[in-house]
Amino acid sequence: MCRFLGVSLLVVVLGLAGAGTALAQGFGVYEQGACMMGRGGAGVADPCPDGSGIFFNPAALSLDAKVITFGGVVINPKGSFTDTSNTSMKGTVSTLNNKYYPVPNIYMSLPFAKKYAFGVGVFAPYGLTTDWPVKSQGRYVGYKSVLQGLYIQPTFAVKLHENMSVGVGVDVTYLNVELNKRADLSTEMLPNGATFAALGVAAGTDFADIQLKGHTLSYGYHVGAVFKVNDRFSIGLRYLGSQKVDVTEGMINTTQIPAVKPDGTPYTMPIALPGIPVGTPMDALVASQFASGGRLSDQTAMTMVPMPAQFVAGVAIKASRTVKLFFDYQFTNWSAFDTLKIDGQYLDSEIPENYRNVNGFRMGTEIGLREKSQFRAGLNVHGPAAPDQTVTPNLPEGSRRELTLGFGSSLSKALRLDLSYMYLHQPDRAGRTGPGVNPAAPTVADNNGTYSFMGHLFGLSMSVRF
Repeated sequence: MCRFLGVSLLVVVLGLAGAGTALAQGFGVYEQGACMMGRGGAGVADPCPDGSGIFFNPAALSLDAKVITFGGVVINPKGSFTDTSNTSMKGTVSTLNNKYYPVPNIYMSLPFAKKYAFGVGVFAPYGLTTDWPVKSQGRYVGYKSVLQGLYIQPTFAVKLHENMSVGVGVDVTYLNVELNKRADLSTEMLPNGATFAALGVAAGTDFADIQLKGHTLSYGYHVGAVFKVNDRFSIGLRYLGSQKVDVTEGMINTTQIPAVKPDGTPYTMPIALPGIPVGTPMDALVASQFASGGRLSDQTAMTMVPMPAQFVAGVAIKASRTVKLFFDYQFTNWSAFDTLKIDGQYLDSEIPENYRNVNGFRMGTEIGLREKSQFRAGLNVHGPAAPDQTVTPNLPEGSRRELTLGFGSSLSKALRLDLSYMYLHQPDRAGRTGPGVNPAAPTVADNNGTYSFMGHLFGLSMSVRF
């Protein structure tokens, strides 16, 4: 069993390291178990008995049996940007690449001495992959953004009283970040202070591909409590501590791209400048920037990404012998994500984000169909984290309405299967594809179009009790 668990844990860790999603509030991911997902994520007062309480409420580890759960969700985001500005780009549509992102998780709960339990969970409560075509309109802000926050959480729970349990977990967090963007030659400066646009270079002329990559470890904590008022009513609380994750050993890698006209021919100097004769390829003028020590050379970089604190409070009601109802309130401290600052050896940037704290509400039900099977349904709603002026291709999020369905069944005394589906709806939202007139302080006047977004999520988990 130990060898099997070790191999399985390694598989999940490697899978999570390569997984991502573009579907969460901000860049949060709440779909951390197929059973709970079927309820709309509601149930902090009575999480599913599959070990996923390690995430949903550390106080709710199973005390009646050992359990190991392997599961995950596959996410299929759909999105586009339509330019509505009064420019030549009006009507241009960019569409997200159609991809499926697997986000696996694993939970193990081991009760002992009747009122104690120890568990370990591997999950990713924060993550993001936004993948646009490399020629999409917003490529100069970002065409592919990846953020993966993998949590490994040893957890301890104790039943203090017949009606009260508490739990605490220590989070070891592996953060991986990747940002990809293009650079526009028309906006680059010449030695005389003018831009290449003054020499006839058309806007939207790629000349560099820039990629930031980095990873690091961080640490946090997670606490929870469950109060069972009576056989029909319980109250749950959980708090996931914030982390400010510093990536101090990142790298910026750059690639020069031939600057060509719309007809595919290379750009050359139309006039002579001091030391630069007519006909000089413009690629040669910027080549020194890519040489060692140049502004666009490969270089070390640092950045910081916050993992915001979460607070959830909720109730669980046993409405009848076969029907349970769940109501949760969720607060996420998204105001911690104020700026995304990148300190390169030669290339620096500071991207304003100005996120706001978000309140969310989750409602779910679980109906016993037979002794061994349950039907689940849920609804959750929350507002946007990003203000109107910072909605960009890197994360075009907004307010969400998420509808879920789920089904679970015991295949045997030891084996259980849970399935779930979520439809995510996001109303169209104005945003931008460029840095704005003043990149340090963008305004809604910089918005040049509309982002449309929705998604389908499919969850599955297998639980083994022994």
